[in-house]
Amino acid sequence: MRVIIGIDEVGGAATPRKGGRASPTPYVIGIDEVGRGPLAGPVVLAAVAIPVSWRPREGGGRGSLRDSKRLTAIQRELWSGYLTAHHKVVFATAKIYPRAIDRLNIARAANKAARRALRKVLASLGGDAELAGVYLDGGLYLQQLRAPRARASFHSETVRFAAKVAVTAHTVVKGDERIVAVKIASILAKAQRDRIMANEAKRFPGYGFERHKGYATKSHYAALAKLGPTPIHRLTFL
Repeated sequence: MRVIIGIDEVGGAATPRKGGRASPTPYVIGIDEVGRGPLAGPVVLAAVAIPVSWRPREGGGRGSLRDSKRLTAIQRELWSGYLTAHHKVVFATAKIYPRAIDRLNIARAANKAARRALRKVLASLGGDAELAGVYLDGGLYLQQLRAPRARASFHSETVRFAAKVAVTAHTVVKGDERIVAVKIASILAKAQRDRIMANEAKRFPGYGFERHKGYATKSHYAALAKLGPTPIHRLTFL
C-alpha cells in the first residue's frame, strides 16, 4: 500500500505517472463514532474510504450531505442506503459493547473500535491502494489512550498495521463538518447504532430505547428507577 504524504487539499485529481499512464485512484479515509455519551448500548465506529475526487450526489429526499446530527432520521436512512450501495464507497464498522466500555473506559473503547474499523477498510482496499489521507473526527485517536495535553484542532500520528503498512492519521476537530469521508462515516455509524437500539427496545421493553437510543433523558432515568439496569447498560455511566 502506498501512502501519499503532503497532500494539502482533499479532493485533488490523481497525478499521472511518467509516460502518460495515470496513477491508481488515491483514496481518502474518514472515521467517526456515535454513542460516546449514552447510558446504554454500544459505541459504533465507521471507517469509510472514497476516491479523493468523488462526491456523493445530494438530493433525492436525502438533503445535503452533512454531519449525522444535522440530518433527520429519515434523511440518515436514505443517505445510509445510498452510500452503502454505492460502488465507490468502501466501508466497515466496529462496535464495542457496554461490558468492554466499563472495563476500558469510553475513550479507549472508541479508539480501539476506530483502529479495528480502519484495519477492515485497509484489508478491503488491498495492498496496492494509495491513501491520500486518513482523518478522524476530533476526540478519536488510533493509538493514543488519551488526547494530547495541548488540545489542538489538528493532531497527527503514525500507526503500523503490518510490516509494510504504516498509516499516518490526522485527528481533526469538527472533522464531521469539514471532511466528506468523515461526514459519511458519521452517517453510517449513526444509522447502524439507531437500528441496534431499536432492536434492543424489543429485547428490553419499557426503557424507550427506540426513542432516546440509550441517552440520558428524563424518561430513561425514570425507567431505570422503576426497572433497574439491563445487560446493555454501562454501569460506570450510571
